[in-house]
Amino acid sequence: MTTIIATRSRFINQAEVVARALAARAQRPRKHPVRIRRVLLAHHLLLGDTLMLTPLIAKVRARYPDAEIVMTAPRAIAPLYATHPYGVRALAWDPRHANEALFAESRFDLAFVAGDNRYAWLAAAMHSRWIVAFGGDPNERKNWPIDELRRYPDHPAAWGDMVATLLDGPPPPPFAPGDWKAPSAKPFDAPTQPYAVLHVGASTPLKLWPPDRWAALADWLVARGITPIWSAGRGEEDIIEACDPARRFASYAGRLDLPQLWHLFANSRLLVAPDTGAAHLGRVAGATTIALFGPGSATITGAGEFWRDSPYRAVTVEPFPCRDQRVLFRREIEWVRRCARTPLQCPKHLCMQAISLDAVIAAAGELGVGTR
Repeated sequence: MTTIIATRSRFINQAEVVARALAARAQRPRKHPVRIRRVLLAHHLLLGDTLMLTPLIAKVRARYPDAEIVMTAPRAIAPLYATHPYGVRALAWDPRHANEALFAESRFDLAFVAGDNRYAWLAAAMHSRWIVAFGGDPNERKNWPIDELRRYPDHPAAWGDMVATLLDGPPPPPFAPGDWKAPSAKPFDAPTQPYAVLHVGASTPLKLWPPDRWAALADWLVARGITPIWSAGRGEEDIIEACDPARRFASYAGRLDLPQLWHLFANSRLLVAPDTGAAHLGRVAGATTIALFGPGSATITGAGEFWRDSPYRAVTVEPFPCRDQRVLFRREIEWVRRCARTPLQCPKHLCMQAISLDAVIAAAGELGVGTR
């Protein structure tokens, strides 16, 4: 019954967005504004994809230094933007519920849609005069409100750098920790000794590293005077149990919200995580970060040019035979090499098993962890 109600609510809200978008477009001709005073980034992406919009935000700020920048974001993610990095203001929303606050916003001169083009309808409903998004989405109904469709770059690049190409002009300056001040967080029982965060959870079982290697990495850290602590999402406590059945080390699984995780990561000696939102949050928080790439692409969701100065290493096995799919956000792109198979299609996730403990330790040494 709950699922039926949620689905009906989402359908009703989508219908309202479409109706508002049609009405807004009927009132105003499609014409690129001369003066840009308000800019919108319309999306409802996961944590990692949301954080990878930062290069575009930085580029908008550099191009339009006096403009107001507003971004829609999932409710759990919006608090990360409380300090207004690059002057952006995050509007928390949920497609399953009414979003009157979004429609109360003043008109936007320019809007960008990254990822799924369905949110072009939201941008239009929020009275955006000119909407820019990537072309190639096979569902033409999503593209109707869009005024300017752009091509994805024809060469390998990080998705954050790709998104920044939605706006003309030179790339933004590389990210520096001072560009994004830490959000305030509710107090929690943080570690006091030098520690490393081992974030073992992931958005799919196909990104999980074997428990025995996490345990061996924990032992390696202990031998170097660094206390490992476990991190994972709510409902992933069993993954930590498999890594540490004796419960030797503290676990923060499911206990912290995103601002608290920011502070946990930022104060660590090292963060090790699969290619998931935690690894992206570590980069933004300035944590020394190692990301483990199995089905995902270390090129597409790695540091790229924008985060090139961050203390970060990607560990992967490249090339890997079954990392052979060329689709990104429903677009087929010639140079893309990734895997979006389901656990039923790939029950053994060999790409993660191929990542050796030695490779992770070597990356830690390159970052100066365990060598001093």
